[in-house]
Amino acid sequence: MTVLISETELMNYSHPGIQQLLRDRQWVQLPVKEQILQIYNFVRDEIQFGYNRSDVIQASEVLLDGYGQCNTKGILFMTLLRAAGIPCRMHGFTIDKELQKGAMKGWYYQLSPQEIIHSWVEVWYKDKWLNIEGFILDMPYLSRLQEKFAACPEGFCGYGAATDNLSNPEVYWDEGHTYIQKEGIVQDFGIFDSPDEFFAVHRQKLGPLREAVFVYIVRHLMNRNVSKIRQGTAASGA
Repeated sequence: MTVLISETELMNYSHPGIQQLLRDRQWVQLPVKEQILQIYNFVRDEIQFGYNRSDVIQASEVLLDGYGQCNTKGILFMTLLRAAGIPCRMHGFTIDKELQKGAMKGWYYQLSPQEIIHSWVEVWYKDKWLNIEGFILDMPYLSRLQEKFAACPEGFCGYGAATDNLSNPEVYWDEGHTYIQKEGIVQDFGIFDSPDEFFAVHRQKLGPLREAVFVYIVRHLMNRNVSKIRQGTAASGA
């Protein structure tokens, strides 16, 4: 298990910002269950759902941004767990781009690849691995989605969610698995000891031009759409 609590380039838990957070929250002093729960809730709700400049950024940058998506929130979650001595690893996938529809619209939805790199975190707890994915959408954002699509069937895919039960998704950690995008999974790439290993092999298939367009234009449009949903100002409709 030593490798599964190790620091890496992306999981830079010795960074002063990460260390200050650990001191402020005093997670290391808690029982393991409370450590996982409080770190999980922090990443889910205090790091808002949003799109960073890349999947492959350090945990300290995600923390500084104050927002993230599946891959970047996962990096931060793993970093904080490992800093507390809790073993964890990454499970890599692709998801169908339909999951992003609503957050991603118009021409930039059409230009995006059909499959998008996705991951969740596996946490070693009570002698078993738990799949942890439910931290991706912060609760204020998810609550707005539930209000906006209250009349929809339980199966829902879009706006960053893919769940068979939008009204009651598995996003509250109680010593089990959590999910919010699982129903959008297309390919399974298997398990990796670290996000560094995963992203060394699997990256978003954008190409240099589309990657630049994403970094400087598209992600800002997506974050604006997400913010409108969270504030309840987005137009109605799917």
